Amino acid sequence: MSQLPLSVTVNGAPQSVEVDPRRSLLDLLRDTLGLTGTQKGCDQGACGACTVHLDGRRVLSCLTLAAQVEGREVTTVEGIGTTDRLHPVQQAFVDCDAFQCGACTAGQVMSAVALLDEGGWETADDVRELMSGNLCRCGAYPRIVDAVLGAHAAREA
Repeated sequence: MSQLPLSVTVNGAPQSVEVDPRRSLLDLLRDTLGLTGTQKGCDQGACGACTVHLDGRRVLSCLTLAAQVEGREVTTVEGIGTTDRLHPVQQAFVDCDAFQCGACTAGQVMSAVALLDEGGWETADDVRELMSGNLCRCGAYPRIVDAVLGAHAAREA
């Protein structure tokens, strides 16, 4: 099959690549661009480990074709903070010990960042509902909710 030229901005940097039209955004990010923070969990859209932002909205990169992101802005977990200056959600995850094995952490963090930006919620129950598409095999849900609420409180202060 022929390759398609693709121009996309990833974490603020313009990228020009050629992709198989059947390739997922997840595989483009991990295998072509070397951004391995985004995790491949189920590869079927059921776990949320591959959550990234597309034009500021959270999407499952395993269900998004790379060809669909032509001319758009993609943000991965590598693009929201640095080792020296973590994003407030990343810092809250550290402070609340909101990760165990780490398989879901990037997707959980990206979903939480989007949740803070989306607004319109107030309670722990809201957080649980609005992040229900992000699964954690280790059961760190109470600490994840605490981290999201903590990041929200810090943002509001």
